[in-house]
Amino acid sequence: MRVRFRTIVLAALLLAPMVTTGCAGSVGVGYRVYDPHQADYHVWDDHEGVFYNQWVVETHRDPHRDYRRLKRADQSEYWKWRHDRMDRH
Repeated sequence: MRVRFRTIVLAALLLAPMVTTGCAGSVGVGYRVYDPHQADYHVWDDHEGVFYNQWVVETHRDPHRDYRRLKRADQSEYWKWRHDRMDRH
């Protein structure tokens, strides 16, 4: 009985951070995305999200569509737009 109780407590302690943070636990961490315009990879984080949201507004896109769900041509168009902005700043 003690072993079973310890196992349950240990499992609860290990799972607690995932349960309490949910999706918010990954905010700001980022993930890698491929940029066909420059043939390289970028880390998609909150900073890149700001640029993406600006692109969405300027190009009249669906503001709820995640970058990873865009067609490849649209992703390529985003990176072209993004690099044009980087050159100016």
